[in-house]
Amino acid sequence: MLRKLPSVAGLVVAAILTVVGAAFADQPHPWQIDLQPAASTVAEQVHEFNYLITVIIVGISVFVLALMAYVAWRFNAKRNPVPSRRSHNTALEVIWTALPVLILVVIAVPSLRLLYVMDRNPDADMTIKAVGHQWYWSYEYPDHDGFTFDSIMVPDNELKPGQPRLLAVDNEVVLPIETDVRILVTSEDVIHSWAMPSFGIKTDAVPGRVNETWVRILREGTYYGQCSELCGVNHAYMPIAIRAVSKEAFDEWTAEAKEKYARADGSATRLAGRLPATTAR
Repeated sequence: MLRKLPSVAGLVVAAILTVVGAAFADQPHPWQIDLQPAASTVAEQVHEFNYLITVIIVGISVFVLALMAYVAWRFNAKRNPVPSRRSHNTALEVIWTALPVLILVVIAVPSLRLLYVMDRNPDADMTIKAVGHQWYWSYEYPDHDGFTFDSIMVPDNELKPGQPRLLAVDNEVVLPIETDVRILVTSEDVIHSWAMPSFGIKTDAVPGRVNETWVRILREGTYYGQCSELCGVNHAYMPIAIRAVSKEAFDEWTAEAKEKYARADGSATRLAGRLPATTAR
């Protein structure tokens, strides 16, 4: 009976982590021990590659540990008072040269394929532009009359129930699911980095340069990321929040957004947001 306790405890812990992981599926959560659940086609491939690398690393570590243990047991001074004088073994040298090369090839093929897939999608259905500022993001929808708005972190004293601290924003980016979205990333001042773990995206925002990435979101939900490049004293206060909705809901939102973010003369403008109390321009 006592022998079964560790396995039972393990099942209980796994069940608790599963429940907690489901509750915080699209954002970091306490005691998280794995990547955030994939919410895009690219993120799914990133996870698969991560698991492949993990298996290879564990296999190499176990093999080296077992080999060292065997050598320490088999070739210690007590068992071998007169050590071997041989200095070369052709077969052994071929094996320990060819085997690492083979492992690198196994890693390189899916790695290069993944880099190619992550790079860009020439047949994207729509485009958005993310611009980094010290210290917030602004977004433009060039395919939808070019309306623009700022997305600024919600300060602690204004958080609503369910909004995560340091991740919630006043204006979320809204994107449709099952749609190939081109994302253009640039910066107005210093280098930032637009990162969304659930999408498998981390693209630098460089002043005077436009970098490109893309995403195809698989399920509805609200996803959170942050600037991942040290960009100044308030680097920790420029989160990214994306709300993925159905295509019908997205069309309704864009119709409302064109009016919400329009100037009096009818042209698109950026919403004048205010920085949280914890930050300063």
